[in-house]
Amino acid sequence: MDLFETTPQDSKKYEPLASRMRPRNLSEFFGQKHILKDGALLRRVIETDRLSSIILYGPPGCGKTTLALIISKETKSFFESVNAVSSGVADLRKVLDKAKTNLKAFNKRTILFIDEIHRFSRSQQDVLMPDVERGNPLLIGATTQNPFFAINSPLLSRSLVFELKPLGEEDILDVLNRALSDKERGLGKYQARMDREALKFLASVCEGDARRALNALEVGVLSTPPGKDGVIDFSLAVAQDSVQKKAVRYDQDGDEHYDHASAFIKSMRGSDPDAAIYYLAKMLYAGEDPRFVARRLVICAAEDVGNADPQALVIANAALQASEFIGMPEARIPLAQATTYIACAPKSNAAYLAIDKAMKDVEEGRSLEVPAHLKDSHYKGAQSLGRGVGYQYAHDHPGHHVAQEYLTEARRYYEPTRQGLENTFRDYLEQIRGSAGKPSKTI
Repeated sequence: MDLFETTPQDSKKYEPLASRMRPRNLSEFFGQKHILKDGALLRRVIETDRLSSIILYGPPGCGKTTLALIISKETKSFFESVNAVSSGVADLRKVLDKAKTNLKAFNKRTILFIDEIHRFSRSQQDVLMPDVERGNPLLIGATTQNPFFAINSPLLSRSLVFELKPLGEEDILDVLNRALSDKERGLGKYQARMDREALKFLASVCEGDARRALNALEVGVLSTPPGKDGVIDFSLAVAQDSVQKKAVRYDQDGDEHYDHASAFIKSMRGSDPDAAIYYLAKMLYAGEDPRFVARRLVICAAEDVGNADPQALVIANAALQASEFIGMPEARIPLAQATTYIACAPKSNAAYLAIDKAMKDVEEGRSLEVPAHLKDSHYKGAQSLGRGVGYQYAHDHPGHHVAQEYLTEARRYYEPTRQGLENTFRDYLEQIRGSAGKPSKTI
């Protein structure tokens, strides 16, 4: 034996607890009852070995890879696995050729498991299409990204999509307790006295990620010296120290990013400052660019508050400038101020609706000419062309207003609400429109 060669027993010894405790069959699998309960489609096709190509979609640590490995043991097909992070087209072609050989030689199909399948480019995914179309290999793709954005439509249409959810706290507690009691693969050989609050903390703080909870448990147990009685006291303090910084489920360019931004804006629009502040805190904690948040504030202030409180846009823009100038962590303060102001301000989307109506008219309708009396007259010969002739300067008239034509065709786009300051605008417009004696046509 080579001096540096390790035995299977040695390599198993150095395997992380999360890997050693990976469920070996469906009876050991925790969570995902919505797709694995008795009678559920996925459970039926696994138990009857009638699998078709599937996509397993869900956050880290929810059991996607484990489920694929369980399927490999339950099925009578050959099983091949590649990781999209470290594999390319050449690796895919080797597996596809091997699948064809297996079918000819043994009359057995091959299951191809691709972890992180969203990492494959569109062209790399296209390589799979002809063979998956013929049913060999059967594809099992695992992804943390929304497959309807991350995977080619033709490949997706030939697969069943199953969404896996983050594990619940009770499921995580079951996983931790099984690891503590298992003497063969887990930590059962260690005398560990577990504080119930410590376990509940790990189950809560891991955000539904069983791998993270098991990693923290292993670190805590193995790094805590036993007491005089030989027992390791796993306290709440040990659990907190083992986690260090809580990880939240959040990606910078995937569903979590867009879902949280959407919830943030909708909470401000719905006048719920508490929900808005929570989403702000979660995004900033997860490392979101504060400038991205500030831009959302500016948009929300203009779109959803508008002229009901024009000061909202001023404050949002100030928060944008401040966040660019001072950076984190201090930028959280002006961002929080703008968030709560916008959430508590009266709401009106009248300006937003007005520009959208006008844009639609410009795009789809006949362009309106500028009335001659409004055209620029500051050049020689303008008067001879009729430019500016008959224009009335508003400030020369009582109330700084004069009724004259500003569009060659009557249009009505802006309809002020009765919200906040916009109520004043509405009263003013009703007054001057009435005095003009010629109401505009509402579009």
